[in-house]
Amino acid sequence: MLKRYEALDERLGKIGSYAQLLYAQDMSNPDVGRFYQSVQERITEIASRVLFFGLELNQLDEAVVEGLLADPAAARYRPWIAATRAFRPHQLPDAQEKLLLEKSLTGRSAWVRLFDETMAALRIPLDGRELTSTEVLALMVSPERKTRQDATQAFGKALGEQVRVFSLITNTLAKDKEVEDRWRKYPRPISSRNLGNRVEDEVVAALISAVRAAYPRLAHRYYKLKAGWLGLPHLEAWDRNAPLPGAPDRQIPWSEATQTVLSAYTKFSPDLGKVAEQFFEKPWIDAPLRPGKAPGAFAHPTVPSAHPYLLVNYQGKVRDVMTLAHELGHGVHQVLAGKEQGHLLADTPLTLAETASVFGEMLTFRALLAAEKEKRPGAAALPAGLQGRGHAEHGGSANRAAFV
Repeated sequence: MLKRYEALDERLGKIGSYAQLLYAQDMSNPDVGRFYQSVQERITEIASRVLFFGLELNQLDEAVVEGLLADPAAARYRPWIAATRAFRPHQLPDAQEKLLLEKSLTGRSAWVRLFDETMAALRIPLDGRELTSTEVLALMVSPERKTRQDATQAFGKALGEQVRVFSLITNTLAKDKEVEDRWRKYPRPISSRNLGNRVEDEVVAALISAVRAAYPRLAHRYYKLKAGWLGLPHLEAWDRNAPLPGAPDRQIPWSEATQTVLSAYTKFSPDLGKVAEQFFEKPWIDAPLRPGKAPGAFAHPTVPSAHPYLLVNYQGKVRDVMTLAHELGHGVHQVLAGKEQGHLLADTPLTLAETASVFGEMLTFRALLAAEKEKRPGAAALPAGLQGRGHAEHGGSANRAAFV
């Protein structure tokens, strides 16, 4: 049963991945949008017919499950079964679960899609040009303070003009979550996310508390230092992600970015470098800016029988090189996770997935830092995470082809 379910789920995931990636390439194309919607509807229809499998698995007593897992062929799937059964206390009756699944396309997913398409279609007037949000975000890290200020204010004005739509989306999604959380009896708004990430509420609460307590000695201290380096009494909103004085502002060709990232990966591990190299040779990366293309960046694992894809919006800045290194970390991890584990066991919680991506990002940053000879502030670029990468993380979908 597990093998049959895995094969079916992987086939649905592969079809769904194709539709999602096609849609991400051009969210403004009505034909692509119609195809994406049709595929989602068909996948949801099929998923609703096999929903019983996970529901009935969760209804089994623990002793029965342990008895079934005595079979070595079944025991292989123990991690997936444990992750599925973690939601057992919050499972609703079968009919209600089926209703929620079938209504998801006209509920939460539809609101998220409206937000994505609105952002992709946004054109922001600036210096006589109509720019995408990705292009304006790049100007918000310009070394020229006037450019940063103009870009920040133009971006704020453009978002402000959409405030009714964005407020409606946010409030609707918040209420939708509150209703479902109440029915499922989750103790906190973050509990369902923590279960999916396989981490306890108390651990996350302790982490949040520790980070907040560290604001004064880390974030506040850093911003005071940065204001001094920039020669400012304090930072305005458009100074927060400003490059430090003396930071390089040259245009980095794609070929150089490729070499920089691959050499950093290869120096740490030649095997890791070989996996990473495939993304550039095959090619599995969509890098250029285009109207209608999804803003930000993501790595899509698709399914183990295929291979991952990366989407970035490369503009030739150091932050874009760091974004590439980050997403490549996801991609390499996704290749290795699916290589022998199979479809169900290849799925990775966010807590582990981001470890892989930040690891790849920091390999690249340390390589850049090691190549620097000047020790003054700003001589080397900060990691993209500190400079404001503009990285976009997309939630998963019914076909399990999650963007991470």
